[in-house]
Amino acid sequence: MEYRNLGASGLKVPVLSFGTGTFGGQGPLFSAWGRSGASEARRLIDICLEAGVNLFDTADVYSNGASEEILGAAIKGRRDQVLISTKTGLPMGDSPLDAGTSRYRLVAAVDAALQRLGTDYIDLLQLHAFDAFTPVDEVLSALDALVRAGKLRYVGASNFSGWHLMKSLGVAERHGWPRYVAHQVYYSLVGRDYESELMPLALDQGVGALVWSPLGWGRLTGKIRRGQPLPTNSRLHETAQFGPPVDDEKLYAIVDALDAVAAETGRSVPQVAIAWLLTRPSVSSVIMGARDEAQLRDNLGAVGWSLSAHQIARLDRASAVMPAYPYYPYRIQEGFARLNPPPV
Repeated sequence: MEYRNLGASGLKVPVLSFGTGTFGGQGPLFSAWGRSGASEARRLIDICLEAGVNLFDTADVYSNGASEEILGAAIKGRRDQVLISTKTGLPMGDSPLDAGTSRYRLVAAVDAALQRLGTDYIDLLQLHAFDAFTPVDEVLSALDALVRAGKLRYVGASNFSGWHLMKSLGVAERHGWPRYVAHQVYYSLVGRDYESELMPLALDQGVGALVWSPLGWGRLTGKIRRGQPLPTNSRLHETAQFGPPVDDEKLYAIVDALDAVAAETGRSVPQVAIAWLLTRPSVSSVIMGARDEAQLRDNLGAVGWSLSAHQIARLDRASAVMPAYPYYPYRIQEGFARLNPPPV
């Protein structure tokens, strides 16, 4: 397993981490993701640790806290062997106090997560969404207090826009509060919006990307192909409306390129899709999910080998998209492009 620094921090994380959204299986979305209980979760974590994967990502909203509880039970007695990443900010109830990242909510949410996880500290807390109703100064001062109290080691964000993230970094620097070292983002061969603004920002500011849904919300498993019906066991039947939209023809062109590279390398389509992400600038770790041991072991096969420059270029061409304004002139107009070359 390869390890990278999480952004500009000193924390070393594995290039593959494990997402526990499949733990618990409560509600229409998470039950479609997976239904792992404590014993199965413990087995999946055993496999991860054997492979060198020691970062486990969860969130309070995953199965209404059940994911954190199951993860906590599965790592009991070996807390010092793992890094725990969790998230808060999305609604956990109907009360106005049950959502957002106010000081009140953050203090309560962290204490509740610690209890569910069965630990006295969280290695990385990420804000699951930007809270436009709470001043950034209040959010960051509350996080600073939680770090000083020893409840958090590092802080990060998830699903922020460029200005959300940059404003937060500027306020943190001005006051000497902890800076976000990680940004958990959607990024895949069928979703490359991250590259337009957030990737250059991450490289400039030292914010490591933790990639969620690297297989494009289950579309890059190798089971979805042109001219064939959606497999009966695909979770897209129940969850497509919750995920990022993808144009069918674009998807099929990317799958064709993945098939070609998979044939050349002797690897599976998911392994190739994840390996491509590991070549991308700013990526610290790719969060893989798995409903069972076979799926997990296949995903773990994305490391220990490399794509060739030709194969990377082939995948780039198949998945390239024209960015929205104001980014597209920097791709297609010579003067703009000379001033701002894309990340490589």
